[in-house]
Amino acid sequence: MKKEITKILFDQGYILNYKFVDDGTPSGAIKIALKYDAVDHVNAIKCLTRVSRPGLRQYTGYKDMPRVLNGLGIAIISTSKGVMTNKQAKAEKIGGEVLCYVY
Repeated sequence: MKKEITKILFDQGYILNYKFVDDGTPSGAIKIALKYDAVDHVNAIKCLTRVSRPGLRQYTGYKDMPRVLNGLGIAIISTSKGVMTNKQAKAEKIGGEVLCYVY
């Protein structure tokens, strides 16, 4: 799942680049180059909030899809067709577990 989340962040323009590193542990590691504004030196990711957690899972249907920062941010949703953004899930009319909000 971490590969899909990293790919979504890269495709949406929140990170500059990423690489999966085999460091000898079973789960491995990810090296992520963060994206900054050249003029202001401000991160592209202002906030990344975890929504679902092991003790309390948060699910949503496609009609009640969350809007992050009034449509400027994204919510990452785990659906039956894979991990995708809230906009993609709403377009395909499928719901799922809300993993996190990014803006």
